[in-house]
Amino acid sequence: MAENEVITAQNTEEVSSKSKKPAQKPRQDRRDRAPRREQSDIDKKVVCVRRVQKVVKGGRTLRFSALVVVGDRKGKVGIGIGKSKEVSGAIEKATTIAKKNMKLVPIVESTIPHETIGKFSSTKILLMPAPAGTGVIAGGSARAVIELAGINNIVTKRHGSSNSINVVKATFEGLMGLKTKEEIARRRGKSVEEI
Repeated sequence: MAENEVITAQNTEEVSSKSKKPAQKPRQDRRDRAPRREQSDIDKKVVCVRRVQKVVKGGRTLRFSALVVVGDRKGKVGIGIGKSKEVSGAIEKATTIAKKNMKLVPIVESTIPHETIGKFSSTKILLMPAPAGTGVIAGGSARAVIELAGINNIVTKRHGSSNSINVVKATFEGLMGLKTKEEIARRRGKSVEEI
């Protein structure tokens, strides 16, 4: 009886060793993977998050609206507004929109090339170049756009509405209206010395 037990034990070991598959690597789940890192050279600032309500037949729907400014501090800046049921979702949407809308700002010796006025809705913002060491003299909303664009010396003055969305858009429009001497000379078909 003991011999039969030994034989059956050997047979089961042989069968189990044959049926075993080669060792597979443990499958890595998507949740376990490290998230992709965003481009490290682009900084973002959340200017404001607002709670917005929409009155519908069944009551009120609550959402969040976020205004985000992104920039590389080397002359590229973009703005975006996103809405979602959660704050994090709204910020994420606004960031992706802002990255798509990034534009180049002309910078001359860490300031802007000339004086300009940015307008949006009922907001006007005066942007003036400043000598080195002045710093960024601007309000909170305008400061976010200017700093992320990479401008270190500037003086600004806002007129009209102080709504942060309007101020950010007016500042962005003002920066987009800037032209360097080289651009103006090329457009006129002249050299920089002639101008």
